Amino acid sequence: MVALQILCKCLAEGNISIIENNELTEDYFVGYESERNFIVDHFKQYGNTPDEATFLAKFPDLNLVEVKESDQYLVNTIREEHLYYKSVPVVQKIAELLKDDANAAVEYMLHMTAELQPSYGEKGVDIIGLATKRYEEFLERKHDQNKWFFASGFPELDAIIHGIQRVEEFILIYARTNMGKSYVLEVVIENIWKQGNNVGYFSPEMSASSIGYRFDTINYHFDNSALIWGKDSIKDEEYEDYINELSKNNCKFIVTTPADFDHVVTVTKLKNWIKQNDLKAIAIDGITYLTDERAKRGDNEAKALTNIGEDLMALSNELKIPVLGVVQANRGGVTDKDNDDVPELENVRGGDGLSFNASKVLALKQNADGNIIIKVMKQRNGIVGKKIIYGWDPNFGNFEYIPTSDEPKQPWGEDNRSKRKADKKESKEDIF
Repeated sequence: MVALQILCKCLAEGNISIIENNELTEDYFVGYESERNFIVDHFKQYGNTPDEATFLAKFPDLNLVEVKESDQYLVNTIREEHLYYKSVPVVQKIAELLKDDANAAVEYMLHMTAELQPSYGEKGVDIIGLATKRYEEFLERKHDQNKWFFASGFPELDAIIHGIQRVEEFILIYARTNMGKSYVLEVVIENIWKQGNNVGYFSPEMSASSIGYRFDTINYHFDNSALIWGKDSIKDEEYEDYINELSKNNCKFIVTTPADFDHVVTVTKLKNWIKQNDLKAIAIDGITYLTDERAKRGDNEAKALTNIGEDLMALSNELKIPVLGVVQANRGGVTDKDNDDVPELENVRGGDGLSFNASKVLALKQNADGNIIIKVMKQRNGIVGKKIIYGWDPNFGNFEYIPTSDEPKQPWGEDNRSKRKADKKESKEDIF
């Protein structure tokens, strides 16, 4: 009965967290193996459990039940039942052996006792036993930085945050509306692409075509308004040559929208998308557009965003790729354009949940001069509070570093301070 209760709970809540978190394989679901596998496979493929109609169409003879028991009770009970089913044949064989050879029976009993011993919760990593591996990773981080970090496209920012880690990295960018956070996000993901990687960009508000034209502006400094409106200021031959050269690049920059996920975008669906396209980094232009697949009745937005933040960091750890996302600052984060103050960390939409789970948090603001201010509000392994200012021309994709009293020391990697003024490439070989 408890196996059926767990399956019904998964169907009612729309997720399989109780199965995944407690590693309940099909062996636990005696008599319900097919039902359990159908639900799990459906969730992994579509990001949600089947609805009641879909499930009953597959298993019409099954009677669904309402479940009010806690997860812990259900897990403890099914584990006990599982142990019982495993133990019965062992006890029976011991009884048979005792009839002829007590020594053989005891030997078999001792051997099987170790196998039957539950190992719930016995997980983790022995950092002492893996000390040698840790030393080898240190040498790689020291002598082969590109294997562990991406450059962000903002050298002065990299001087503070040491680039973008390829694993265990969930970077959150927040600002009030129309402050340039989506633009900065695309600059960073475009720069990771330029380093020879497949990347993904989730765009809930802009089409793939619009993102593509902005990519061309960032990549080659084409007049963005001319691209969008088809103005004569861009020569046909110049854009055609650029497109032909761009098409030779084997790295993918994949833009996806909510419609690609049936307008229900979950972290699991994003995970499948990443695997299918072998992406090495993803950018999420609006974390609040994601659906919390662990949601329970009565959960508010703060709880949902906390769960999503946890799941995005877990995704980074599992797939070993960085996740970059943007979110609005709430109304309390409104700042005066005449000064260089940015919204405080407490102004991240949804409360502390998202920023708590992020490895780095960057606050953005556009001041009265049109300059972009980036301030490091959080990073787990470095200093916070440093501020960087860039002169920004969004129509041509130019960022020019403006030194301040917070000027970073020697940038991470090569000394390549920003010189992103409107310098068109002299030859096609210099595009990439």
